[in-house]
Amino acid sequence: NVFTNVVHKKSVVLTSGFGMPSLYHALVVIFLEFFAWGLLTMPVISVLNTTFPDHTFLMNGLVMGIKGSLSFLSAPLVGALSDVCGRKLFLLITVFFTCLPIPLMTINSFWFFAMISISGVFAVTFSVVFAYVADVTNEKERSLAYGLVSATFAASMVISPALGAYLMERWSMSVVVALATAIAILDVFFILVAVPESLPEKVRVSPISWEQADPFSSLRNVGKDPTILLLCIAVFLSYLPEAGQYSCIFVYLKLVMGWSAPMVAVFVGLVGLLAVLTQVCLGALIKNLGCKHTIMLGLLFEMLQLLWYGFGTTTWMMWAAGILASMSSITYPAISAFVSIHSTADRQGVVQGMVTGMRGLCNGLGPAMFGLIFYIFHVDLNEENDVKSTSAT
Repeated sequence: NVFTNVVHKKSVVLTSGFGMPSLYHALVVIFLEFFAWGLLTMPVISVLNTTFPDHTFLMNGLVMGIKGSLSFLSAPLVGALSDVCGRKLFLLITVFFTCLPIPLMTINSFWFFAMISISGVFAVTFSVVFAYVADVTNEKERSLAYGLVSATFAASMVISPALGAYLMERWSMSVVVALATAIAILDVFFILVAVPESLPEKVRVSPISWEQADPFSSLRNVGKDPTILLLCIAVFLSYLPEAGQYSCIFVYLKLVMGWSAPMVAVFVGLVGLLAVLTQVCLGALIKNLGCKHTIMLGLLFEMLQLLWYGFGTTTWMMWAAGILASMSSITYPAISAFVSIHSTADRQGVVQGMVTGMRGLCNGLGPAMFGLIFYIFHVDLNEENDVKSTSAT
């Protein structure tokens, strides 16, 4: 396979790093990437509303839908290639291209949203990180490690939205974008210089076939293993509404519920902090309840928070739903831990790619579905509209 051989040759130069590969390398990568994007939480809402004032929610759903769909299509290929060429190269590629749109935010808003959509091809950092973690941990440590990865993601959202909102109001959006760009560059530099390769040459699989790059072939292969199939179904059914909700909740709180930008930022921060505390306990939950019951507990909290968000009409109800949302954040890392324990060392990239691909499919369908529903029911407005009359509609 010519393409695989070329990529493999390039991966040879990426063998440097500080110390032995460890969980902490993966945590830094995840934290920096999502901290950079967290800074842009409120600026993105403002730019989205300014760029598409008449169809804010619909365009938000379209942008996120395209990004998620491309992620679904590319996840199996990226996961399989990381089993062949190693994790470091694909950590570098996914982080670089996922963060590439950030500088465009203040240059050209149309190109910014277009690049966000296209970046979905590489928006699979989580699958590579989970495979990296599986390489450096044993089965007993893995559930705790996956919980720490998800907790780190949540931690990156604790102060970044509030900081971004403060900098935007105190100085300008350009300052926020510049800081986010600098952090993204730091993440790329960290991977290039400090992250060691986690997958030994002797464990790597032979060059992949193009069949492995086919996401639909990956879905067909899921059915060959009943356990993986059931876990992928659980991911799809749970993450479809969650992806739709996540794509628009910040816009919804600001433009429909009438929350101020600082209030939305504080909400994101506190929910993220609670999610960190919840996910730190993931290892203990799996140890005492088992993977299956931990997943069921997470799904129960998710069901309750979705119902609460749906029927909530007041500020305190949104806060209550946020608390439930933080508790439901254990679902995906618990599923990833179950999948990794169920798979062999040389297939971690493939199976994590399957799960991430299913999640990417939801990231495509969920936002598009929510955007269309908001559009049909005329919950599509700009910041100058009367909030109360829209809520009544």
